[in-house]
Amino acid sequence: MDNHKEKILIVDDETSIRRILETRLSMIGYEVISASDGEEALNIFRQEYPTLVVLDVMMPKLDGYGVCQELRKESDVPIIMLTALGDVSDRITGLELGADDYIVKPFSPKELEARIRSVLRRIDKITINSSIPSSGIINISFLKIDTNKRQVYKNNKRVRLTGMEFSLLELLISKAGEPFSRSSILQEVWGYTPERHVDTRVVDVHISRLRSKLEDDPSNPDLILTARGTGYLFQKITLKE
Repeated sequence: MDNHKEKILIVDDETSIRRILETRLSMIGYEVISASDGEEALNIFRQEYPTLVVLDVMMPKLDGYGVCQELRKESDVPIIMLTALGDVSDRITGLELGADDYIVKPFSPKELEARIRSVLRRIDKITINSSIPSSGIINISFLKIDTNKRQVYKNNKRVRLTGMEFSLLELLISKAGEPFSRSSILQEVWGYTPERHVDTRVVDVHISRLRSKLEDDPSNPDLILTARGTGYLFQKITLKE
């Protein structure tokens, strides 16, 4: 994807953070727009249709959680949330509401730039794997998965997945029946190695969200299984053209 066509929306009530990120991201080729509160963010989003949103949690008028909820009602746009140092509940809540990733304040602009590149690269990446039919169509139980269009249907009804959710599903299916550790999933899908144990909660929350969308009984999954002591796997399947 051409960076010059990628538009980043920065949402933060701290003027200094907005200015630093506007300058840094513009210098590396992104078009940058910004908002200082949640209500302004939604208005700008609906006018500008950004490629990715960097969203602070604590803001006036409408906080980051509220913005994330509203955005997920109408868009699959990638969202990276900015959360308070040490506040694990902030991070998990944002992920549960549909954020793709989070970064902890205070943060290095270089770290955020790397996360943005990773998310944008991953959501546009089509995995080519010998276990996936050349047609790109996988039918398993009540699901139809189109890896070319990056779409999923459950009982013939479209299921809305974010780009990162689809990439996670695609990774698990690419080696169905083989377990992936949380660390390897984070590396493969999000593009970075966990520095702290809590970082792998990104994977756990996304797995939970996938199960809630795809499984008939998310509390007793048949498709996306837990590999005890390891991580997760997709049930072993025989893929046919």
